[in-house]
Amino acid sequence: MLVSLALWVTRRSHGTGTGTGQAFGYARGQGTMMFGFAFVCLVETVTMSVLLKDLPVVHAVVFVLDVYTIVFVIGLHASNVVRPHVLEPGALRIRRGVHVDLRIPLERIASVRRELRATHTRKDGELDLAMGAQTSVTLELTEPTAHLTFLGRPRRIQLVRFHADDPDALVLAIRQARSARPLASPVPDRPA
Repeated sequence: MLVSLALWVTRRSHGTGTGTGQAFGYARGQGTMMFGFAFVCLVETVTMSVLLKDLPVVHAVVFVLDVYTIVFVIGLHASNVVRPHVLEPGALRIRRGVHVDLRIPLERIASVRRELRATHTRKDGELDLAMGAQTSVTLELTEPTAHLTFLGRPRRIQLVRFHADDPDALVLAIRQARSARPLASPVPDRPA
């Protein structure tokens, strides 16, 4: 997450260099909440500093933990900002911060649709990557795809729901990429 903070400060992103594809953000829906949480942590840091001023060792330990918490919260938001979804040639890369980076080949996408959902029940074969408690794009896959969970346990998924700041543009771009076929090269004339 510290790398994400550095990328965010320098206004760069991860995995979206020239020629890698089209980036689609997803962090806008959660930004206000994350900054609100960081503000609450800042208030707690100031409050604990005042309350523990007579206990210097405890004050120092709590202060370090509070500052770490603020950096962690801002870094978590930064990781969502600098690691957008990427539509690459031949694949869609769905990401959520530093925790999820799922590459799905376009030929494995059976259907894609804009679908706003605010409730998600955990089911086998489904992956929900909600931002701000909602998803806006649903992908149905032609066959189960391997996904590693946060602790490295493999899961087979066939349906992916995730959030995008501009779901209409992402759905349209995926449909256009799936329908685009490389043009067949013309057959050369036979030599005379």
